[in-house]
Amino acid sequence: MSEGPKKNKISATRRLFLKGKLLKKAASMLVAEKEQNKRERESALNERVPPLKLSGLSVQELQELCKELHRKSDTVDEARYDLEVKVFKNEKEIQMLTQKIEEIKGTMNRTKLKRVKKSADAMLGALTESKMSSKADFKANLKTVKKEEEKKEEVTDWRKNVEAMSGMEGRKKLFTAGQ
Repeated sequence: MSEGPKKNKISATRRLFLKGKLLKKAASMLVAEKEQNKRERESALNERVPPLKLSGLSVQELQELCKELHRKSDTVDEARYDLEVKVFKNEKEIQMLTQKIEEIKGTMNRTKLKRVKKSADAMLGALTESKMSSKADFKANLKTVKKEEEKKEEVTDWRKNVEAMSGMEGRKKLFTAGQ
């Protein structure tokens, strides 16, 4: 009796119309839920923190009120910090436990090694070559580099060649006459 896939009894236009209706209803429910959450938050805050009555208070009373509010905020901050530390420890413990579970299951991600096919003779040859000839072959395989000798000029005493270098013999006479 059941030959082939079943046909949908709802047409495409009807399905699209119903989908649109569902989306509109979901959007209106979301807005209503946000408003309800906002009202609940305001009522909880009003219940926990009564509104301050500051009118008609002296300076001394205002200072006492500030000190009391500061103490309350410190206790709340300490409780918040304690909760944060507790949550951090719990998350760390959960992470360690999940890691242990993965180790027990054996589902750790291991890198797969490639299989290399080599004959037994080639493996033995590679082992013996690497142990014995690694030191000897290293220097033999290096290229030889011939260094060209740099031409060095002879350094001579400049005082002996003043006449030849200057080309002006008259200046030398002035130089020697000045001494």
